[in-house]
Amino acid sequence: MVQVAVARGQRSLEIVRKALNAFDIQKGLAGKPVLIKVNFITTKTWETGATTDPIIVEALIQEIGKFNDRIYVVESDATVTRAERAAEVTGMLELCHRYGVPFINLSKLKEKVTVKIPEHETLDKITVPRLVLESYIVSAAKMKTHGDTTVTLGLKNMFGMLPDRFKGKYHIKDIGKVIVDINTVIKPSLVIIDGFVAMEGYGPVSGDPVKMDLVLAGEDVVATDATAARVMGFDPKRIFHIRRSYEKGLGEIDQIQVVGERLEDVKRIFKPP
Repeated sequence: MVQVAVARGQRSLEIVRKALNAFDIQKGLAGKPVLIKVNFITTKTWETGATTDPIIVEALIQEIGKFNDRIYVVESDATVTRAERAAEVTGMLELCHRYGVPFINLSKLKEKVTVKIPEHETLDKITVPRLVLESYIVSAAKMKTHGDTTVTLGLKNMFGMLPDRFKGKYHIKDIGKVIVDINTVIKPSLVIIDGFVAMEGYGPVSGDPVKMDLVLAGEDVVATDATAARVMGFDPKRIFHIRRSYEKGLGEIDQIQVVGERLEDVKRIFKPP
């Protein structure tokens, strides 16, 4: 049985901490650098439901900073969005400067490592910055629908760890399978899902914002995504990348103890993509 925390309340550092405090994050994130992977597929700001809210990252920096001073906020370039520009427009860059935390565009790191993927779905290997393999990863994801994957949560957020700018080549290989392959070799140590303002409908960029006032957190990325999917009214067993990740032993899908809010109290049926 694994735990997933669900905290509800008005957008604040306190609500993020409430979700994080369900876990001993010092035990899981001490001793190596910590990469906080945000979702910046666009330059739209957090209240649109499209990008990670800076307040999520601020709480993470404050809490992780109590025992680890090697924190980095990271993202890679997307086909039409430069990571630095998105960080600037969304307010994330100002936050990083205020706390003395570097923002790193993974697409610009020169030292890379190729990793073979055992029992792969579609990719037999991926090439990522060496820093990624030498660090703990916190997937600071957004609660959104997605036209190709139904939802984009903690697992899908890891797609952005690939430094390639032109990611369309991965979409044609079946993005659901690509997500499973990535998480097979660079699974996050902690997942936090920003549901203060989520997105439904034609996600992950042009959907409609949904004020949920929720934050979910977990150390098991599959369980956290499965719980978030249920909150959104989706059956995680019918979402390929969540189900397949469970089948490959990357995390739980049923044996989950939800702490904090009850799912039936926070559930909302999202418009599908």
